[in-house]
Amino acid sequence: MTYAHIRLEHQAAIATITLNRPDAMNALTPEMLGEVDGVLREIASDPAVNVVVLTGAGRAFCAGVDLKALQARGVDLSMGNVGDDLNNAARAVLERIEAMPQATIAKVNGFCFTGGLELMLAFDIAIVAEAAKLGDTHAVLGFRPSWGLTQRLPRRVGSMRAKELSFTARTISGAEAARIGLALEAVPGAELDARVDELARAMARNSPGSIAAYKDLYSQAENAGLNAGLDYERATAYEIADAGQRMADFVAKLGGKS
Repeated sequence: MTYAHIRLEHQAAIATITLNRPDAMNALTPEMLGEVDGVLREIASDPAVNVVVLTGAGRAFCAGVDLKALQARGVDLSMGNVGDDLNNAARAVLERIEAMPQATIAKVNGFCFTGGLELMLAFDIAIVAEAAKLGDTHAVLGFRPSWGLTQRLPRRVGSMRAKELSFTARTISGAEAARIGLALEAVPGAELDARVDELARAMARNSPGSIAAYKDLYSQAENAGLNAGLDYERATAYEIADAGQRMADFVAKLGGKS
């Protein structure tokens, strides 16, 4: 099957999905997310696949929401919300990643910001390039998280560190991401493919049924209260009056860049 925004490769029991909008730093649109969701749905029921890897083409894993496309759609940003089209598509992808029986690995090869960070957080394991750049920049744009970041990020790094990252919107390296527990490991960029392949192969050799059971059991242990927190994040509205202007200013700074 041919895809417009992603690539799909199979090697033995490992499926690799590549976000393939390198000129836009793999920024997320409803269309791209729809393709990812469709592929994940098929993989989840495929007994020949034991491990799923997701990465990005070019110099980014995922730079977050496509702000130029968002601006062009004229979404009302007064509540700091990116709109139902993106929200519904993104939540479907993140929930499918967490629920699928296969082990999942985020291979973070480069820039990973905001919506990209939320995507990474849904994976069982994240391996990052040491020089990758990661950050939660919702506050720069006057946005509020609505895909689960406020529930997943503190579970990875602790509440105080999560608040510091979100409140400052600072950019951290892949090396720091591993140090604070946001990622499992950071490796030199030239070694990233080999390390993820090694890890994926080690997982793929084991019982798919055992992996599925572990995923469910670890989910129960880690995510007590997660569903209630996700429901609250989705349902609670906040007026963020400067969101539209902040995003317009940011897009203007991008100029001709994608």
